Amino acid sequence: MSYVTTSERQSVLTAEMTAVKTRAAFAQALIRSAEAFGFKHATLMDAPTAESFLIKSLLIETNLPTAYVNQFDRARFMQLPLFSSGVSSSVIPRTWNLSDKGSVFPAELQELQRTFGMQVGVALPVHAADGHRLLFWFAGTRAPLGPTEINELTMVMLHALDAFNLVKSSKTTEYPPLSAREREVVRWTSQGKTSIEIGQILSLSDHTVNAYMTSAIKKLDCVNRTQLVAKAIRYKLIA
Repeated sequence: MSYVTTSERQSVLTAEMTAVKTRAAFAQALIRSAEAFGFKHATLMDAPTAESFLIKSLLIETNLPTAYVNQFDRARFMQLPLFSSGVSSSVIPRTWNLSDKGSVFPAELQELQRTFGMQVGVALPVHAADGHRLLFWFAGTRAPLGPTEINELTMVMLHALDAFNLVKSSKTTEYPPLSAREREVVRWTSQGKTSIEIGQILSLSDHTVNAYMTSAIKKLDCVNRTQLVAKAIRYKLIA
């Protein structure tokens, strides 16, 4: 979708967020907001703290590739000071651009970001209705955001936060429960196992494992395995 002016973009995205009534609609609106600003990846997560260990356990809504999340966590990047303390208290939007000579990202993390097309991004800390700190962040290959776009995106995300608080408190947004076998498949996926490996563990074919995975993804209105694992952990469907 193209926009004539930035004010039109903000108006359209804000209206869409205001109309959100379900968790699935919220996730879709979040991704569309990212795309409207030229980003590929969109995430809402708990803000990391000094005690945070894995990004996987913090994710609330995301379209991040599973491979990215697994590599991020294997490298223990969440324990870097820029994550564990860098966004723990500030409410100021933070941007990154890997082309900057003074990038605070270590070389290994920069390589991971480039591999998945996350050279440029922005993180927007917010507070949920219960005071809990959350973090919206977007990443892609577009040009760095200017001050006007940062302000515009921040306003849209404030409406997104209202939408999230609304659907979170709504009793009508509960997802159908996963079966015992679906929970097993998702639990092993959360531990980084592939479909073939899960099949060997559960004595199933990888085709059957993928069928359970697809069913779970549909039940929880997810776009990929990463989002599925994040939701399953958040709803305490898996340990």
